[in-house]
Amino acid sequence: MDFVKFAFLAFAAVATMAALGTITVRNPVHAALCLVLTFFSVACTWIISGAEFLGIALVLVYVGAVMVLFLFVVMMLDIDVAPLREGFVRYLPFGLIVAVVMLAQMLTLIGVKAAITVPFADAGSIPNTKWLAQALFTDFMLPFEVAAVILTIAVIAAVMLTLRRRVGARHQDPSAQARVRASDRIRIVQMDAVKPPAPAAGEETLP
Repeated sequence: MDFVKFAFLAFAAVATMAALGTITVRNPVHAALCLVLTFFSVACTWIISGAEFLGIALVLVYVGAVMVLFLFVVMMLDIDVAPLREGFVRYLPFGLIVAVVMLAQMLTLIGVKAAITVPFADAGSIPNTKWLAQALFTDFMLPFEVAAVILTIAVIAAVMLTLRRRVGARHQDPSAQARVRASDRIRIVQMDAVKPPAPAAGEETLP
């Protein structure tokens, strides 16, 4: 068994164990860290298999963005997580284990010295990422733009669904704010001067 195959099997084993840990551990923060390790291990297997773009996209999108959102949601959930608020020091050992494993995986990727064939392209002519970019923006330009429009519509629909009116909630009206005038905000009221009553006998007057 060569080094490349051994590294692939090691990454796959780590991804499987981390995935099992994601659904078995009871602590939500530990589950999120296990999911991070799962994503990173799967990305390593893709990079070894020749799909560099998929591996990098998995790290940037899921590990770098989606998992941050997951952790934010976990911390904002209204569940009994009083022990979780005691401090992040108690999570430090588990986080260090995950960090060490990810560091070992990155060093293993750097040490892989094997020629990876590029699928659907001339053997060794261009890298996988460059070939994918050329195919995406030439042969598959229309499907790519259609997917972008669909995702944009989905984002707008999600925002509109969350902005529904609720009784008692105060909302801003930008058009009304733009039409506001000074006379609507300030009103000058003329009041007659009132003479203070004369002090009674024996009372001291203020200077």
